[in-house]
Amino acid sequence: MTIGFGPFCLDLDTRQLTRANVAIHLSPKAFELLTLLAQDRPKVLSKAALQERLWPATYVAEANLSNLIAEIRDALGDNPRAPVYIRTAHGFGYAFQAEATTSPNPRPAETQRPVCWIEWGARRFPLAIGAHVIGRDADVDVRLDASNVSRRHARLTVTAEGVVLEDFGSKNGTFRSGTPVTSPVALADGDVIGIGSVQITFHALTGSMSTDTQVRSAP
Repeated sequence: MTIGFGPFCLDLDTRQLTRANVAIHLSPKAFELLTLLAQDRPKVLSKAALQERLWPATYVAEANLSNLIAEIRDALGDNPRAPVYIRTAHGFGYAFQAEATTSPNPRPAETQRPVCWIEWGARRFPLAIGAHVIGRDADVDVRLDASNVSRRHARLTVTAEGVVLEDFGSKNGTFRSGTPVTSPVALADGDVIGIGSVQITFHALTGSMSTDTQVRSAP
């Protein structure tokens, strides 16, 4: 699903904010906050409700929420004194106030064919073009049922140009070949990814391998 507003496009499937097809970086929490506000537009969401949805059953300082709002406004070029997109309801919360359109993302059949995969021991997770969340939750794309893996720990974004790994602010960290991932990094075939203490391996299809071969070999 995409939400278009002004020159921007918010893609909920790939978790990307773009302007004229150019990606604009947002931290995972800032992206989630912008998504919440845009989906509930033009309703004003209270600070308490936003904090509960962003950090369920966790105490966080109110400044964390205002910092995320500032990050979103900076990404959108929105002036808090004369906002176009994010309105502050003083003493209460925030609202998305711009006109926006919501539409489903087209999913051509070719984008559903696996172009790479993740190995965890004997398990394989084929990945097609798109965004794939790694974590402990039952509904993520790459589920690693281990105690030190966060519910939504990291994300792999697969495009025709390559694969990018991004940490979701996890408690125990994400690593590529032993190096902490503090910003999105590109992956190469054979890279070892650390999800907390869990080690998984990334593999990309080579020119001599077909997608059909890999799908048949996956359990």
